[in-house]
Amino acid sequence: MNKENQILHHIKMNPFISQQELSKKVGLSRSAVANYIANLTRRGEIKGRAYVIQNQSSVVCIGGTNTDRKAQSDQKVHLHTSNPVKITEVCGGVARNFAENLSRLGYSTSLITCVGDDAEGDWLLNETKHQGVDVSQAWVLHSKRTGTYTALLDVTGKMVVSMADMNIYEYITIEMIEDKWSYIAKAKAVFLDTNIPEDCINYLIKRCRDEDIVLYINPVSAAKVQKLPHCLDGVDVLLLNQEEAEVLIGEKINSVEVCQQACEEIRQRGVRKVIIMLDSQGVYYSSLKESGHLAPFETDMVDSTGSDDAFASCAIYGIMSDESLRSACQLGLAGYALTQQSERSVSTLLKPEKIHELVEVYLRDKTFK
Repeated sequence: MNKENQILHHIKMNPFISQQELSKKVGLSRSAVANYIANLTRRGEIKGRAYVIQNQSSVVCIGGTNTDRKAQSDQKVHLHTSNPVKITEVCGGVARNFAENLSRLGYSTSLITCVGDDAEGDWLLNETKHQGVDVSQAWVLHSKRTGTYTALLDVTGKMVVSMADMNIYEYITIEMIEDKWSYIAKAKAVFLDTNIPEDCINYLIKRCRDEDIVLYINPVSAAKVQKLPHCLDGVDVLLLNQEEAEVLIGEKINSVEVCQQACEEIRQRGVRKVIIMLDSQGVYYSSLKESGHLAPFETDMVDSTGSDDAFASCAIYGIMSDESLRSACQLGLAGYALTQQSERSVSTLLKPEKIHELVEVYLRDKTFK
């Protein structure tokens, strides 16, 4: 992150921060900080004191919003019989979780999704709005049921099996997306999950490419990654888990070397940056400029639900903040670990300073090992 972006970041975290405090945090003299602030003020990025940030970082998130029902077992799960569990319900959906996570990280986000005309839909939109996400563009479909995601977790919080009722998204059409295009086109970037129909995915990829709109894609699952077209020209970042990547390349990923080859193969389809999460082995990242493997952060897992979405949002936060791809993935791993410590699909502790702090601790510990 360059000095100007660092200064903006610290001002966003504390609008009343003094120039002296800023100079210590970014490693510049007070006069140099004052010059940066003067330039930012002239450009309209900040306004007065306390500094008011000019919000120009809107991200439109398109895809799933659903109720996450999680049943955590009190003991080892036994199939084909009754298991004692504790059931919780929280807001979920890949695009919805991404929007809330990125909002917590300081970016303006909006959500284009659909819910049913029911109590669950009302609850999801109200809760998401309460977390700072613009839901004004969501469709409420009459006589349709809001999507649900039900997961069985073992005693450690790891998912045993999940079931998704996402039939409502099949009612989204290209015409409905076209009606929203004037809103979408104003965004700095679009985040897309693959809950929506295949023809809508193809339309969004092509139109974002043609209109030079930055596009990030998370394919949701191994089944839904198959909705992606072979040509992915114009996709800036494709975020995959190991199983989704295996479906895309048509073979098992059983080593970091194979993962590297998988990234290169996927990039040949037009993606600029590929990130693959490797279960317990961390993450592999690849772009034209850099590639590499990062080990996961150590953490005590409470619940794995939503941690992949946290990784995606924190990594994209890093990319949008002009971090290197490696640094962005480190931030992603920090968000991933933080969310695994929470029973919620989106951790209430997720903040820029927290994930940066976790990365610093990780790098320091790694240095002294």
